Amino acid sequence: MRDAIERCLALSRQARSEQGDALTQTLNQLDAALNQAQAAIKPADLPPQDATLALDLTGYVTAWSIGAQQMFGYTADEVIGQHVLFLYAEDDDDGNIAELFFDHDPGASAARTEVRRRKKNGEIIWVHLDIELRPDDGGMLVTLSQANQTLSDLDKVNLHARIIEDSEQGVLITDAHERIVSINSSFTRITGYTPAESIGKTPDLLRSGVHDADFRAKVRSAMQGGGPWRGEIIGKRKNGELFPQSVTISAVRDQHGKISHTFSLFSDISVHKDAEARMQRMANYDPLTGLPNLCLLTTLVGQALTETKRSGEHGALLVVEITRLGAISDTLGHDIGNELLCEIGRIFRASLREADVLARLDGHRFAIALLQVEKREHAGIVAEKLLAVLAAPITIAGHSLQVGAHVGITVYNEDGADVPTLIRYADVAVAKAGQSIDSSFLFYSEEMNQRAKEHLRIESELRQALQNNELQLYYQPKVSLRSGRIVGAEALLRWRHPLRGLVSPGVFIPVAEETGLILDLGAWVLEEACRQVREWRDANMITPPIAVNLSARQFDAELPKRIAAVLERHQVQPDQINLEITESLLVRGTDKVIAIMNQLVAMGMSLALDDFGTGYSSLAYLKKFPISTLKIDRSFVIGLPYEENDCAIARAIVTMAQQLRQEIVAEGVETAEQMAFLRELGCDQLQGYLFSQPVPAADFATMLREGKRLAFANR
Repeated sequence: MRDAIERCLALSRQARSEQGDALTQTLNQLDAALNQAQAAIKPADLPPQDATLALDLTGYVTAWSIGAQQMFGYTADEVIGQHVLFLYAEDDDDGNIAELFFDHDPGASAARTEVRRRKKNGEIIWVHLDIELRPDDGGMLVTLSQANQTLSDLDKVNLHARIIEDSEQGVLITDAHERIVSINSSFTRITGYTPAESIGKTPDLLRSGVHDADFRAKVRSAMQGGGPWRGEIIGKRKNGELFPQSVTISAVRDQHGKISHTFSLFSDISVHKDAEARMQRMANYDPLTGLPNLCLLTTLVGQALTETKRSGEHGALLVVEITRLGAISDTLGHDIGNELLCEIGRIFRASLREADVLARLDGHRFAIALLQVEKREHAGIVAEKLLAVLAAPITIAGHSLQVGAHVGITVYNEDGADVPTLIRYADVAVAKAGQSIDSSFLFYSEEMNQRAKEHLRIESELRQALQNNELQLYYQPKVSLRSGRIVGAEALLRWRHPLRGLVSPGVFIPVAEETGLILDLGAWVLEEACRQVREWRDANMITPPIAVNLSARQFDAELPKRIAAVLERHQVQPDQINLEITESLLVRGTDKVIAIMNQLVAMGMSLALDDFGTGYSSLAYLKKFPISTLKIDRSFVIGLPYEENDCAIARAIVTMAQQLRQEIVAEGVETAEQMAFLRELGCDQLQGYLFSQPVPAADFATMLREGKRLAFANR
């Protein structure tokens, strides 16, 4: 069988060779006749001679003309029997053989295309390829002619005009006087202005008015030959709509070097800007909740870190891990879990300040950046608030869902000075909070963690103290330095804790001020003082005025009405209650504060300035405000009569108050020497341990009944 196949192949090669010899002879005769006809013509006038070759249906060369030899450099002996692929360029690797796989109309016998071919010396040329089928011998006749790759000047002009007209970019051409002389169809499509509406006008037709003079000067410089300019401009369409455009402006000079025209190429980049905004949102925001993601959080906190390093202030980063969310998603489906996450994000956002950054890190974790906090412990208050808002069930698709959370807190620049470190430390604190049975939030710093917990413990127990009647007023007498008799008392708040006994006001009053509990405490003190005065009066006791301290937080426009209501409720006269304020109040909204003070004085109440000299002391305050009493702070009394500076300050305060006809009370008097010095200065009253420490109401009543006096009055 194999011998039979080889004999058939040999006969086929012999037939193809004989057929090719005859065809080659015919082609050469045609070439020779053509050469004789062109012999009289100058070679320069002749176009390049076409190449003709014959192929069998499998692509092997069976004939090769002299023209083919001239075009490619191969002789007939070198190519006959080779496959046509030897003429292909090395990078023609699309897998198609043009001579074998060509498209033509059904019934047609020829096809034409333009292809690249390789000459014997390696040069690549472009040729027109014409293929004609030869039904008589079952082969193909291929004609290759050199492609003309040059254009005439007219063809170039027409081609360039067509390119400009069909360009997707808007084209605007102005003359030397900046008048529009030509536009293309894309200009009309983008701006809405037709040629009739724009030719003869200036490019100001598109001015939006949003660019400043410097920007317009740069553009005009390019139009006047200052060099090409490329940038983005906000233009205005015919309908008034503003749109961003990418613009290139260049000048055209004539043969003398003068600017004859200026052309601008521009594209409407609105879609690109929208896409850029979408990309920015995808890069910076969580796709589920719409909250900032880790990338944006890192940027914002990084900027805050730089600022806090300069200012020395504090910021905090909280990581909140939501619990039970996985179980809810597994039970009710991920759609419910996703809705719940979004709702938690909305709840958190509503609980935070506008300046605070709320972000979703991943999975069940949120992050809150408090970019500036007055005190580091405030981050613990925020954590407590976030945990509190999660205490109530959240309704999603008819399901009442309960989740919890653990919070880890880091403070910068104390715990760390870069965002990855802060997040890592907060994650450590979250993990510890998850293991703790005492608290659902923890600071990364153990010391700060203890301080914040103590702060919140005091706040919680102080709220309970208000409800459980653990608060009590003590009274510290004020004694006249002339008569030695008790002429008044200051009501001082005490907290008798059921486990820790008496808690120092220095511990719980700052917490009350920070949390706003001071409003409730202040209201309780005024109510209790008035109740006690009424009780003493009902017992036929003659009591001196009782001083009540007011916090700056209490000092609002409704204060006179609130005090009047308490006095009325207990039938206490205004002159039986004195009000003591601190200097810090005097620098807050002077006009409003004066108006409130005047209302209180008009009611018959007296105002004392407590701790005078420790804050923003100014003679202007004493002149403007209706203050009847100055209290010298104990810090200036403690060094009397031996500390020269304290003596000078005390003497100045007493002298000033005497000139202003104000009563003077010295606080913290503990020794007879201090008392003698103050009495010699002309101080009116003293208050301190020399006479009595603060005592309960019953003990103060006993002092009044027994007529207790200072020792010097008996001499």
